[in-house]
Amino acid sequence: MTDRPDRLQGSMPPLITPFRGGEVDYDTYARLVSFQIENGTHGILVNGTTAEPSTLSVEERNRLVDVAIQVAAGRVPVVAATGTQSLADSKRLTEHAARAGADALLIVTPYFLRPPQRGLVAYYLELASIAPLPWMVYHIPGRAAVSVTLDTLKELRQRSSTFVGMKHAVNDLGFVSECFAALGTGFKVFVGLEELSFPMLAVGACGLMNAVGNLQPRILADLCEAVSRNDLAGARELHHRLFELNQAVFFDTNPIPIKYMMRRLGLLRTNEHRLPMMPATADLERRLDGVLERARLLEGSAPATQGRPA
Repeated sequence: MTDRPDRLQGSMPPLITPFRGGEVDYDTYARLVSFQIENGTHGILVNGTTAEPSTLSVEERNRLVDVAIQVAAGRVPVVAATGTQSLADSKRLTEHAARAGADALLIVTPYFLRPPQRGLVAYYLELASIAPLPWMVYHIPGRAAVSVTLDTLKELRQRSSTFVGMKHAVNDLGFVSECFAALGTGFKVFVGLEELSFPMLAVGACGLMNAVGNLQPRILADLCEAVSRNDLAGARELHHRLFELNQAVFFDTNPIPIKYMMRRLGLLRTNEHRLPMMPATADLERRLDGVLERARLLEGSAPATQGRPA
């Protein structure tokens, strides 16, 4: 566990949850964490949207946190996403993440309920009081059906000394600049929409929490590092190289395309989901194969049993 929010930067992909026969495949998850670290990722996000957390039990989510922390072994920060629509479950997840040694928390706006802003403030402050960990709001109104206002972020900043930033998964670049103007450039913003990665980094975002990082951790790390050293030309080139892959993430509900592409690249044995999520259709598979071919990612890809995470 760290009290250094400055470690929270760069590419921190939200890892998928591998399933096998309906059960969470923790061994494969451990190998995916290692794969990320070996390929230059700057941190690991556990139980983000890409992990299909609403299909997991509290116990399963907690064990994924344990596995990530054990495998990472302090080499990179581990951020635990501990939010749900239930305050009681969010407390249990947050308490466990703190005990297990997570470096920071990412807490989604409670989904489906559409609470008022004063309810969001009270909810976040209740969870922030559990442990002295840096924590961030996960702002994803497209999934949660509620937005966080600038006034709410300002109040949280005033009332919680450990509130350090947000994951912004909204097609609203202007809001990011408003946040920096009101909260200072030290306010941490992680990009949560793939297509906005380079633009949002260029205006001051500190990193990426993008599903596409499950496929190509090194190139996302390179993008963050290029912007950090002010190599905007190099970063722009990486942005264009990633552009079709970034779009492919949303050809169907995330992580359906990601899991299929991971299987094609030998990173998973099977692109299994839990209902109501479903694997890619045959038409989607063909479309995604085209994306991978144009990105030259299928050349030399190994079966899952030959040295890659499975």
